[in-house]
Amino acid sequence: MIEWREDVLGDEFECTDLDLGEDDEGPLAATLVRALPAERSWWQRLVGRTRMLEDVDVLYVHGWSDYFFQKHLARFYTDRGARFFALDLRKYGRSLREGQTHGYIDHLSDYDTEIDLALEIIRTGDRQGASGERIAPTHRRLLLLGHSTGGLILSLWADRHPGAADALILNSPWLELQLTGVARKALAGVVGLRAKFTPHDLALPQLDMGFYAQAQSLTCDDTEIAGINYEWRPQRSPQVRAGWLNAVLAGHQLVSERLDVGIPVCVLLSARSQFGIQWDDAMLAADTVLEVEGVARSSLLLGSEVTVHRIDGALHDVFLSQAEARAEAFVRMENWLLGWNAVIGNAK
Repeated sequence: MIEWREDVLGDEFECTDLDLGEDDEGPLAATLVRALPAERSWWQRLVGRTRMLEDVDVLYVHGWSDYFFQKHLARFYTDRGARFFALDLRKYGRSLREGQTHGYIDHLSDYDTEIDLALEIIRTGDRQGASGERIAPTHRRLLLLGHSTGGLILSLWADRHPGAADALILNSPWLELQLTGVARKALAGVVGLRAKFTPHDLALPQLDMGFYAQAQSLTCDDTEIAGINYEWRPQRSPQVRAGWLNAVLAGHQLVSERLDVGIPVCVLLSARSQFGIQWDDAMLAADTVLEVEGVARSSLLLGSEVTVHRIDGALHDVFLSQAEARAEAFVRMENWLLGWNAVIGNAK
């Protein structure tokens, strides 16, 4: 029986550790966080009313230099009846151990280990009663939700695991480097050589000026910012290692060659990017991390059923943007889910 404990987020959030063995930096673990929906009210049960996502499990994967802390995102789903799960990948957030290189990995496909373990726990929970007794399994849909690098990881996972998930929602997925495809390939050759011989050496100078964190501090509610652990989510992202960047570039190359995730895809991202070496107030209403035009184009390479939503005024994490853009992102996502749910319902 899986042992859940109170999570650092408190309230209805719980977590459990996933043992991943070890690598040359020591023991490896990932952390699965969950929030379960409240029971339906007596009158909902009386009239037989079900919530839109009553039979849905959501698995969220964070981005680079990040971890799961967005309570309001989880509650969007649990309010609609879904069971919400978030995975802090190895060497990130709750899973980061002393002596480990923040976020380092050699191949993005290595994350299959924790994703598969998380899904086994999610499915086991569906077959296990409150006191541990076995109950008959029910069919539940799986919705994958990924932000930034997490969006790239889940897109590649879905392509390698046809039929394992039912929908994919991507929040500013990092599907292409902030370069043209030709420049990316040229960089990949240099990075690949360094990754082969000195994978832990720095691949790029520190390019993060902290503007994204600054923008969030000015647009988010104080309660959201107050709870952030800056050891897990530094205001300037960790320096980029050659082996890690090589893994990401390999993922970008696979996307550029076209994937086939085989499920409906919803992509949400800002209407514009804003870069610079000095602060500009325009950064309060733009993606300061990714070049969104390239992301929008690459999104269409994920499969045959992709919807791209451009949110005016959104930050890199559209659900941590200023109030108007954030509300628009949630409305767009809910409308997409309503359509997806209706299609599934008609197919039953």
